[in-house]
Amino acid sequence: MGLSRHEITKDVLQQYVEAALSTAGGVAAICFDAARRVTSELGAFGTEVFEIREASRRAQEDDATNPEGR
Repeated sequence: MGLSRHEITKDVLQQYVEAALSTAGGVAAICFDAARRVTSELGAFGTEVFEIREASRRAQEDDATNPEGR
């Protein structure tokens, strides 16, 4: 007994949907990983900004306590 036209259509649609969802899942994973990496880079940049600000503050304090550069 062969498959009916409706059953073949159902199987084809099922394969289309599974392929589409698999592709969407892969794209979502790429997007989430990219967002995670961007967040990590922004965090590293923020850390550098704080370190530069702290170094500047220390340099100004050193200059205030030793104005002649000794």
